[in-house]
Amino acid sequence: MKIGTTGEAIANELSGEYGFDTTTFEDSVNMYQDVAAGNSQAVIGDATVIQYAVNTGAVDLRLIAEEKASIPFGFAVNKGNHPELVDMFNDGLANSQASGEYDEILATYLGDGASQESVQTGFFGQLKQNWPSLSSGLITTIWVTLVSFVIAMIIGMLIGLMRSSQSMILSGIGLVYVDIMRGIPLLVLAFFIYFGMPQMTGINMSASIAGILTLSLNAAAYVAENVRGGIQAVAKGQAEAGRSLGLNYGTTMRRIILPQAFKIMIPSFINQFVITLKDTAILSVIGLVELTQTG
Repeated sequence: MKIGTTGEAIANELSGEYGFDTTTFEDSVNMYQDVAAGNSQAVIGDATVIQYAVNTGAVDLRLIAEEKASIPFGFAVNKGNHPELVDMFNDGLANSQASGEYDEILATYLGDGASQESVQTGFFGQLKQNWPSLSSGLITTIWVTLVSFVIAMIIGMLIGLMRSSQSMILSGIGLVYVDIMRGIPLLVLAFFIYFGMPQMTGINMSASIAGILTLSLNAAAYVAENVRGGIQAVAKGQAEAGRSLGLNYGTTMRRIILPQAFKIMIPSFINQFVITLKDTAILSVIGLVELTQTG
C-alpha cells in the first residue's frame, strides 16, 4: 500500500486480524510493480486509481474485493488565497454533476466499457511507445546536470583555492563548507532547499531551481577537494622555483601551479560530472520530472 493513505491504515488493521506482513511505497507505480514481480501478493489502494490502471492495461492486475472504506476528497489552496478559484471549482463540479457529464467521465475511465489502450510489453515496443516522454526526461536530466556542474565548478574552484590558501581563516571557511556539504545526505539537502527554505524565507522556487541548487552545493564540495588535491599533487619544487625567481604566492599559483594542477584534476572532474548526472535521480523526490521519474 501507499504510505500515509487510508489503504495503509486498512492494511495494517487487516494484518493484525489475518497475520500477514505489509510493505509500503511512496507511489502507486512501484506498488503495482511489486505485486507484478511476485514480491507481494496483493495491493490495497484507491479503487478508482487501481480500476483505471487495470482498464487501460497499464498493470496486469484484477480486483478481488469490495471497497473497504469511503473517504472524502477535497480541493485545497492556501488559507485566504484564491477564493475565486475555489468558487470556480465548486461551480464547475456542481454543473458537471447536474448535467450528467460527471457520470460520463467516470464511465469513460472506470466503467466496464472503458477503452483499452494498446500497451506493448516488449523492450523495444516499450521504448518506442514511451520515447517522447523518455526523451523529455533525458533532456531535463542533461540540462540540469550541465547547469549544476558549471555552477559547482565555479564555487568549487573558489572553495578549493581557499582550502589551499596560506590564510588560516580562508582555509577554515573552506574546510567548514566542505565538511558540511559532504556530510549532509543529498536527499536531506534536496528536502531542505525545496521545502524548508521557502517556509523559512518566504522565497518560493521551482523544482528545477531547487534541484540545480542542491546538486551545485553538493558537487562544489567534492570539486573543491579535487582542486586542493590537484594543487597538492604538483611537486613542491615548482613553488620553490617560482619563489626563487622572485614571484609572489599569487603569481606562482596562477602561472606555475594551477596550469599543472588542472591537468591532474581533469579525470576527477569527469568522474564528478558522472556522479552529478546520476544524482539527478534523487531529485525526483521533489517533483523534478527527469529521466528516472519519467521512466
